[in-house]
Amino acid sequence: MPRALLFGAGSLGVPYTWVLCRAIGESNVTAVCRSNFSEASRNGFTIHSMLWGNDLKCKPRIAKTTTEAVQQIVSDKQAFFDYVVIAAKALPSRPSIAELIGPAVTAGKTSIVLIQNGIGIEDEYAARYPENPVLSTVAYFPATQVAPGVVRHKEIEMLHVGTYPASAPAGHKEAARAFVDLLGEGGASATLHDDVQRERWGKLLVNASWNPVCALTRSRDGEFIGSKKGRGEGDEDALGFVRDVMLEIAAVAQAYGYSDVNEETVDFQIGRARVRDWPGVQPSMLSDVFASRSMEVDAIVGNAVRLAKKKGVPVPMLRTIYLLANGLSESFSRNKTSN
Repeated sequence: MPRALLFGAGSLGVPYTWVLCRAIGESNVTAVCRSNFSEASRNGFTIHSMLWGNDLKCKPRIAKTTTEAVQQIVSDKQAFFDYVVIAAKALPSRPSIAELIGPAVTAGKTSIVLIQNGIGIEDEYAARYPENPVLSTVAYFPATQVAPGVVRHKEIEMLHVGTYPASAPAGHKEAARAFVDLLGEGGASATLHDDVQRERWGKLLVNASWNPVCALTRSRDGEFIGSKKGRGEGDEDALGFVRDVMLEIAAVAQAYGYSDVNEETVDFQIGRARVRDWPGVQPSMLSDVFASRSMEVDAIVGNAVRLAKKKGVPVPMLRTIYLLANGLSESFSRNKTSN
């Protein structure tokens, strides 16, 4: 039976821990926890899902670090992890997450699964672990950790999976297929892609535009565009601004060969925002701002700006948003340090 390690037991990590527990059994799943370690150690995890049901529980092995997780299985018949699933936020750290998972990665055996937002986040893992499959994923899974170890999930659930790079060897492609099958056994929905980066760029259109704009304005998307009844005059100016940012992102995607991330895709996303009920969606960066937490600005926006520079694609609006949102995120870190 495969073994899996979950690094990051938050709003995404907890549900996928539950899925893997269903697929391979609680004794074969270990979750590395930080802020919710005490609660998870006592009671495991609980999920209330509009899709799967309420009061769903699982109690995997719990560890504070990957080193502790490895020590827990060292005397078992199979003393290595088949999967290390990273569901922590893609935030810069020292040591990096790629370094922190090192003790749990066995060369040539462990598949590294990235359930994280952003673009261009896979390179460090591929460089550090060249013999291991790196599986990049794009999650559509609206969920919130409402209490330590307790997650509330809405009705959407899909994980797009593919190797990094798309030209990975056959053995890595087989590992991606095996992981998709495993998720299916646990009751989750997953789609295998030969090149999952198209899915990343498609999601980035929304994440790299609405996320920082809402964070900087402390507004949900509907509030920002003034879509409340009686305030329609400002809609087109605000939507036009976001559309222009999305078009810059689409231009970068096209420079990297993803021609179907285009103006039509952008207008589809703008149309969704135009008809959304007031007050609209609260993106994750806006939630981070309200909680004075660091945001995934670098992985989502900064990497897109850097990729644009490599291809000579001008992105003046996206670059401006990145500098402002990054400054805001850095301010939260400084405040914590000074306190």
